[in-house]
Amino acid sequence: MSMFGAVDLSTLASRQDAPTTGGPASPGASANRAAGPAGAAAGSAGPAGSTVAAPLVVDVDAASLRGVAELSMQVPVVIILHTARSQASAELAGQLEALAQEHGGRFQLARVDIDAAPEVAQALQATSVPTVVALIGGQPVPMLQGAIPVDQLRGLLDQLLELAARNGVTGRLAPPDANTEPVEPEETEVERQAREAMERGDYAAAEKVYDHAIAQSPGDAELKAARDQIRLLKRMDGKDPHALLAAADAPGASVEDQLAGADAAVTLGDISVALGRGLEAVRSHTGQEREDARLRLLELFDVIGSSSPEVARARRQLAALLF
Repeated sequence: MSMFGAVDLSTLASRQDAPTTGGPASPGASANRAAGPAGAAAGSAGPAGSTVAAPLVVDVDAASLRGVAELSMQVPVVIILHTARSQASAELAGQLEALAQEHGGRFQLARVDIDAAPEVAQALQATSVPTVVALIGGQPVPMLQGAIPVDQLRGLLDQLLELAARNGVTGRLAPPDANTEPVEPEETEVERQAREAMERGDYAAAEKVYDHAIAQSPGDAELKAARDQIRLLKRMDGKDPHALLAAADAPGASVEDQLAGADAAVTLGDISVALGRGLEAVRSHTGQEREDARLRLLELFDVIGSSSPEVARARRQLAALLF
């Protein structure tokens, strides 16, 4: 996994008046431009320490990103880019949610599912998950990529809040209205049956649930994506992704080894690497092995999401290999 580590935000703050040169840690605009002079953020931040009516944790896509950026004029926003395919990103999202509660509204946590909103990940130039970027005064400040111990994460957030205070962004989120409960999407019968099978660890039964549903609605892309995600989880069950990658790179690796390496890369969040491995499996084999690789690659397209720019590019490359 590509990592640029944790950025020392206190160092960034101390250099905020220096010329910006960028650096290897930045996934987008440089941290100096993100912080800016104190007056730049304070000008739009409103009264110091003001209370803002907004939830502690929100799920964000391309349509709602602007609202999050506007909120960051008053309250720092911490954005985590995650995917259900990466256990590390799920764990980090949980840690950040607990820390958002612990800090009592001093920052908002915005969760971005890169499978549902790949364009947001592209806009923030995130190369893998988990990636965490903060917004202060509407500008991005890189924080970390990959997992770190929770104590280091807490310290990094403290540095972020210090930087926000230096820039006049000192608002606090109001506690949620106890009388307003978020409306959860109603679980379908197919989802319920598949979930119960997954909770039993019965991947085959969960897959059959979706196979039956797809037979009834063959054009439903969401059903196919869910089924292919279960197939991926089944293939990865009990496997060490790093060991699979090593086996895929070993001399004489079979087509199954190569495809297992693609699965492992998806699990680790390295989408481009995963697709590249799948394409190489197609390119380097013939006959039934090539067809097996092609079908597996199509499954990975569904798992990652057809709207992903990486998938669109890989589809073109696959077509060039085949035709």
